[in-house]
Amino acid sequence: MASMSVIGIDLGNESCYVAVAKSGGIETIANDYSLRATPLCVAFSGKNRILGVAAKNQQVTNLKNTVYGLKRLLGRKFRDPHVQRELQMLPFNVIEVNNGNIGIKVQYLNEEHIFSPEQCLAMLLTKLKDISTSALKTPINDCVISVPSYFTNNERKALLDAASIAGLNVLRLFNETAATALSYGIYKQDLPAPEEKPRNVIFVDCGHSALQVSACAFHKGKLKMIATSSDANLGGRDFDYILAEHFCKEFQTKYKIDARSNPRAFLRLLTEVEKLKKQMSANSTSLPLNIECFMNDKDVHGDIKRSDMEAMCAPLFQRVEETLRNCLEQSELSLDDIYAVEIVGGSSRIPAIKQLIEKIFKKAPSTTLNQDEAVSRGCALQCAMLSPAVRVRDFSVTDVQSYPISVYWEASAEGDAGGNVEIFPLKQAIPFSKLLTFYRHEPFAIRACYSGNVPYPDKNIGTWIIKDVRPNSEGKAQKVKVKVRLNLHGIMSISSASMYEAKSTAEPETPEEQQQEQNGPEDAKRNGSSDATAANNETDAPMETSNGGGATPPEDGDKDKKKKNVVKSVELPIESLTYGFSQVELNQYTEQECKMIAADRQEKERADARNALEEYVYELRGKLSSDGELCEFVAENDRLNLVQQLDHMENWLYEEGEECNRQVYCDKLAELKGKGEPIQNRRIEAELRPIVFEDFGKSLQLCQKILDKIRSKDPKYAHLTDEDVKKVEQTLVSSFEWLEQARSRPVKLDIPPPITVAQIRQEKANFESTVNPILNKAPPKAKTPPKDEKETNDNKDGKQQEQQQQQQNSQGESQQQSQENMDWS
Repeated sequence: MASMSVIGIDLGNESCYVAVAKSGGIETIANDYSLRATPLCVAFSGKNRILGVAAKNQQVTNLKNTVYGLKRLLGRKFRDPHVQRELQMLPFNVIEVNNGNIGIKVQYLNEEHIFSPEQCLAMLLTKLKDISTSALKTPINDCVISVPSYFTNNERKALLDAASIAGLNVLRLFNETAATALSYGIYKQDLPAPEEKPRNVIFVDCGHSALQVSACAFHKGKLKMIATSSDANLGGRDFDYILAEHFCKEFQTKYKIDARSNPRAFLRLLTEVEKLKKQMSANSTSLPLNIECFMNDKDVHGDIKRSDMEAMCAPLFQRVEETLRNCLEQSELSLDDIYAVEIVGGSSRIPAIKQLIEKIFKKAPSTTLNQDEAVSRGCALQCAMLSPAVRVRDFSVTDVQSYPISVYWEASAEGDAGGNVEIFPLKQAIPFSKLLTFYRHEPFAIRACYSGNVPYPDKNIGTWIIKDVRPNSEGKAQKVKVKVRLNLHGIMSISSASMYEAKSTAEPETPEEQQQEQNGPEDAKRNGSSDATAANNETDAPMETSNGGGATPPEDGDKDKKKKNVVKSVELPIESLTYGFSQVELNQYTEQECKMIAADRQEKERADARNALEEYVYELRGKLSSDGELCEFVAENDRLNLVQQLDHMENWLYEEGEECNRQVYCDKLAELKGKGEPIQNRRIEAELRPIVFEDFGKSLQLCQKILDKIRSKDPKYAHLTDEDVKKVEQTLVSSFEWLEQARSRPVKLDIPPPITVAQIRQEKANFESTVNPILNKAPPKAKTPPKDEKETNDNKDGKQQEQQQQQQNSQGESQQQSQENMDWS
């Protein structure tokens, strides 16, 4: 894998995970709290936005302005029954805005603001982008984001809009089922060959709010999704609400309090029962629930067993069983054909769900994958595959469409017939394209909608109006070819429309022209279906429609003449009427997001400057106390005055200085440091001065020893001249006198020292720069006599041995000399 960072984002309903594909493999990124999971939570305050972990931590105290559960509001209308059911669980204020869309009303910067779910989700994606940029030390643009397999066209487009606002380039919206299968299969080295029977694996993903079950067939180097089944309203939170309702009734009986009437209390109860649910996965005994000051200053207590929880949640477990059996039925696999059942998702740890899996598939569930991070790892792998600058092992992923899609067109006033066709059936491989051929006199509209059981009240996908269609010169219908595409994101659209005008001439034609005439429409068909941006496994399939206006047989008068047909392809404009923001709205929301990012950055810098000033006040005041480490390095009156000034600064910070701008805090900090740092420096000087004096003295002593060796005629220093020796002696005497004078000067701790550590080090450096070049001077090399050309081989061998011995002696002396030089230095 090349050295480049590409990320995959597992966008869960409760929390998110970000994984990166690097040269070392796949790694999950930790956030600014050193946690791998980042809560999908956005909060607003009077100063800034609070995102991720920090937003989750202040949720209880800022309930009305803390937004979560955004994933289940994407791409939906306010009056959607699904949305109305969700709003019963959400404490913040949600209103209906233009065109029946959802608006989230919050207090931000002490003003009332209304944001769409897509805007709020873009804020969190911006946070994930910043986390990745900080962790990887490189800008992040390309990514792959996971989506539930049951997401419809509108929900997928809404997620793409949110990513666009956050400045992310989404290479693919990757179904969570396919991401899990990819993270499982790409590391398997023992998969069967393409010509052999596939290895079929069932994946069960039970998360916070939804259950997804998929069947996948693996061959070496590729995977193909066979079937998927899901329950979009069955997850871990549903078990939490049943437990919370149980304890609400118990507390109402025992303590006469109704937790439902207090949103904060009920939120605390949900947090505690979630912890209790996790404990019950490992313990079958009775487990206690204790909450202090729950409501009305009352402490509450309760207990529950796992068996009681399973009895209360029996309807949920029945729905789990139905979803499992539905997937098995759609896959058309026998139990013997299934190799393994892998479980992922936090709620799959519930023992009763594991028992259901074993009951239906006759196999114990396997936990090969990381249950929390498998989806993000699969997304990172897919992003690496799609990125042109990253090389990974070849692995083909064939995903399927979860719902069948049909297209409809109406009859026209010119007699063109209407009709419909199921263009993408259930389990259609994606991406995929199909060509529809129409014979029309005038512009017409094509409407697409889901034709299966969809968890969405409005099955309509969108309407596309094909413009500029006109009859030919003879007033007959013209052939129009429309390309319908199901792209890599799983989003259906009409990508192009072409009108083919055929003109006839009475000119004689050659056999080659006749052949060209016969192939013309087919060539036009192929040209009209080309799509350079499609994936390698995307296919164009032609589909003819019998809606009137077909070709007519030639007249008798034309039989005697040969006609030449010229086919001209004309691209037609398409007006799209689908869900999603317009480009103008996207630009507006992106600009608004950039302004909020700048405001957050400015507020962070202001808060950091204030915290730095506050920290310095506490730190310096503690060191200036009567038993502090700086007490003896400042005069008593100055110490008391400075402590008093620090007290005034603390009071100012919590009163009129609470909301000052960044520069005011920086100026105050600089003023305090102007008084505090000299005291700090005096302490440092007092600690380092004896050490530096001793180090300088050792250098002088080593130089004196070498001079003694020189006076005793040591042959190692015989090459030094009298002038060199004299210079060393003078420098030594001068430095020794300076050192003695510096040591003898009196020093008071509460005033600046007469000789600083920097001066001592500079004097030592000057001394060594003068002495070192002289004492480290190498002796001159001895001259060797010229060789006698007539000497015998025996004499040559003897001289070679003598030269080798001299080299060894010279090396020994050189090592000894360098060792002495090293000691001296």
